[in-house]
Amino acid sequence: MSLVVTGATGQLGRLVVEGLLDAGVPAGEIAAVVRDKEKAADFAERGVELRVADYSAPTTLTDAFRSGDRVLLISGSEVGRRVAQHRAVIDAAKATGVASLAYTGVLGGPDADFALADEHKVTEQAVLDSGLPYTFLRNGWYHENYTQNLAVVLEHGAVVASAGEGRIASASRADFAAAAVAVLTGEGHENQAYELSGDDAWSLAEYAAEVAKQSGKDVVYRAVTPAENREVLLGAGLPAPFADILVGVDTAIEQGLLARRNGDLARLIGRPTTPVAEAVADALK
Repeated sequence: MSLVVTGATGQLGRLVVEGLLDAGVPAGEIAAVVRDKEKAADFAERGVELRVADYSAPTTLTDAFRSGDRVLLISGSEVGRRVAQHRAVIDAAKATGVASLAYTGVLGGPDADFALADEHKVTEQAVLDSGLPYTFLRNGWYHENYTQNLAVVLEHGAVVASAGEGRIASASRADFAAAAVAVLTGEGHENQAYELSGDDAWSLAEYAAEVAKQSGKDVVYRAVTPAENREVLLGAGLPAPFADILVGVDTAIEQGLLARRNGDLARLIGRPTTPVAEAVADALK
């Protein structure tokens, strides 16, 4: 039996593999499913088993899993293609007879009423239909979704969004990775759905004020309409379908859908979640 992490060279997947090693899991009991072995050479050097497979190539998934494995399916990044990709992984996992399948979805699960959630909802149903023991890790928004764009924010002195006065209960990517580690290594998580979000919810006005405080520069939140936001995103070079999805996320934020908090994340990781101020500080270094 191995603890299997798919998408293991992605931003979240790397943190999960590192977290498993840090938790004392023997490297030989960890399998990283990757498309490119070279990108995972550092894991192989530490004794982690590499299994080469591609979500978009179902035949490659045949050898990705073993009977009795505990699998973490990290959702794909190709919006619009993820349902077929995820179903291929689920089918391969079922055919192999894995012990359990954890999936990284989105906060709110079937109640998440915005376009970015659509593929996650279909995937969750596919997992249920498979009959596999499951754990749904319904991840909220990452701090890094904002802090990775700090250079642009500082250049223009503004956080631009159409989220109104909505609040966001985000957490760090490392927090969500730690929750996945807890599920893979722990007991009692089968057939559970966890709504994962940060301990505190903040507004974009508060975020802009925090960036200004820490950077010493003038930064404000500029609230725009959804149509104006879409034009800004298109002007930044985003494809129209993805711009529409991000505008939809801002609408969800305004409606409070990403401010939900029930403490699941902090309970799973055994500590408070990372404050957004800490993520700002790290990004400014």
